Amino acid sequence: MKIQKWIGAAALALLASQQANAVSTVTTTFLVQVTLTASCAVSANTLNFGSSVGLLTTAVTGSSTLSVTCSNTTPYNVGLDAGTVSGSTVAARLMAGTTAGNTGTTLQFQLCSDGVSCATTWGNVIGTNTVTGTGSGVAQTLTVYGKVPVQTSPKPDLYQTTITATVTY
Repeated sequence: MKIQKWIGAAALALLASQQANAVSTVTTTFLVQVTLTASCAVSANTLNFGSSVGLLTTAVTGSSTLSVTCSNTTPYNVGLDAGTVSGSTVAARLMAGTTAGNTGTTLQFQLCSDGVSCATTWGNVIGTNTVTGTGSGVAQTLTVYGKVPVQTSPKPDLYQTTITATVTY
């Protein structure tokens, strides 16, 4: 009988111990989310027509590239402005001399989207003369073609302007 009491007491003690150490759990759920918004980035390389141009009795052509990265499926337009030289327009862009005393002298050039023939001027009016595309999430390369047409050659100098490329999306 003593053994039964001891076994009974041990069983009760074990049961009490298990109940004291019992773990209860409760659960819940939660959302994980992100909102992706349309975005674009653009970078450009210098368009250099060269340094050994003498007389402009024949057209001088060149090209450069823009890199456009837009969110996947995002439609975009890329426009090019007239440049920073006073009097420059999209249809008749100008580069100016950089040497002191020659900064008012200009040289006409064109920027185009269709090749060095420059039949299609690349401007900044959406739906008229911009270049369109749809983003893929990775960089897309666009070629900018340039042409310095035949014209009276100004004084020898480095002629330049700064063009702003704008991506609208």
